Amino acid sequence: MTRKFLIAALALLALSLPLIARADEAAIRKNLAVRLPEAFSQIDQITPTPMTGLYEVRVGTDLFYTDAQGDWLIQGDLMDTRAHKNLTEDRLNKLTAIAFKDLPMQNAFTIVRGTGKRQLALFEDPNCGYCKHFEQGLQKISDITVHVFLIPILGQDSTVKARQIWCSADQGKAWQDWMVRGIKPMGSADCDADALQANLDFARKYHITGTPTLVFADGSRVSGALPEQQVEQRLSK
Repeated sequence: MTRKFLIAALALLALSLPLIARADEAAIRKNLAVRLPEAFSQIDQITPTPMTGLYEVRVGTDLFYTDAQGDWLIQGDLMDTRAHKNLTEDRLNKLTAIAFKDLPMQNAFTIVRGTGKRQLALFEDPNCGYCKHFEQGLQKISDITVHVFLIPILGQDSTVKARQIWCSADQGKAWQDWMVRGIKPMGSADCDADALQANLDFARKYHITGTPTLVFADGSRVSGALPEQQVEQRLSK
């Protein structure tokens, strides 16, 4: 094989790859929609993965993996063992990132410690045990502004407590009294609490399904009660 022939063959292969990818995408869309219409009638995106022959199928923020014909379907984490990376997790983090400027701050109350120069937003339920544990550790972090979005997702009592806290004259104090010191909110729940429903709608839109959910100033988010040392590290970046 001459050098010129090899170069021409490689160039032809490079030109044909996008056509192959488009043909695979069309086959995947068609076959999944026909075979599993309840889940794949509307596919948002199909992209090749780093694994040869494996494609990512995205429906909203749900990720699936399939072959070039949509004959086999996998739901789970795709791991890069060489780089020790969870590719599915990385992808979901990008899909679900929330720009800090897009947070509806009018539906949160704010707690400031020290200079307040570092920003953190929290989505929490007043009856969430993990949130209470997290709030205990958060007391050790200074120079921070915390924006608390109440999302009562754990039942009717959560809604009652969330309304009592939201309707308090000092929302931040009522919140910390309950979450940190165990003093039940006793105030009236009779005020304009439309912010709570707005927070639930926002959480649904951005697939915030658990509490606490943390959103940092760079838009990254974490589900779960991070130890205060890890919160400090992220805030100090």
